Amino acid sequence: MTSPPAPYLIAETVEPGIPEGFKRLEAGGPYFRQMGPAYLRLRDDGQSGVLAFRVAANHLNVQGICHGGMLTTMADSALGMNLSLARGQRGGQVTVSLTADFLSSAREGDWLEAHVVITRMGKRLAYANCDLKVGERHVLRSSAVFAILDGQLPQGVGQLPPLQDG
Repeated sequence: MTSPPAPYLIAETVEPGIPEGFKRLEAGGPYFRQMGPAYLRLRDDGQSGVLAFRVAANHLNVQGICHGGMLTTMADSALGMNLSLARGQRGGQVTVSLTADFLSSAREGDWLEAHVVITRMGKRLAYANCDLKVGERHVLRSSAVFAILDGQLPQGVGQLPPLQDG
């Protein structure tokens, strides 16, 4: 398996109850990491991967199903990670537009996978689609446009790039 670009660190241990090929992802900012352990299975090309979570109690809404905000956060994160993998560097893109169609629900205990296809990668914009699935059942279909930023994002805590208007 090809190694992803830093800081997409993957734990080398295999965890019980996690499907074959998936390893714990040690990446993401504070918001992403608070969702609980995320897992990544790199595809053979080493430039794309499947992001996954085990749906936990803290992901549920009042109806007892996975919250729509959790689903869209997962799609947005998987899209961004796959763009980073394809570009060979961490970050360097921001979401411009994200659409989501909720097709079915995910329940506590479900293994939820995000499958991404990049449809166009330009110098300034990238376009991609994401399907969230539990097994073969589609839970969410999403499309996004990302703006490609010049240069790589700085590494390290507290070194975020300045926000820009417009």
